[in-house]
Amino acid sequence: MGDHLRKRRLDLKLYQKDVAKRIGVDEATIYNWENNRSFPPLCFIPKIIELLGYVPFESRARTLGEKIVYSRRLLGLTQKKLAKSLGIDPSTLGRWERNESQPNKKLLEKLNTLLRREF
Repeated sequence: MGDHLRKRRLDLKLYQKDVAKRIGVDEATIYNWENNRSFPPLCFIPKIIELLGYVPFESRARTLGEKIVYSRRLLGLTQKKLAKSLGIDPSTLGRWERNESQPNKKLLEKLNTLLRREF
């Protein structure tokens, strides 16, 4: 992720402080991300994708659970936040993501809508 951020920032001729302002973090955070000292929290992933103009990581998701995790992360959603939006307990979502159980048809449709995907 850090290499992608640095390259895009340099391509756009921006300073770290400019990128920090766009994403909503401080300059030191951008420095740490660019140097792979830390990884951006989920809530910043959508803004980073918007800045880059592409998704900087590929999806290796094959199972429904893996696809849910990947889609949730693209949108910067925690398990807790997505579970609340679905009206379910976070532990239920965790079981789906671990492929221990699957959502019923109604919840799958709601999941498709919230994650803007078709599972």
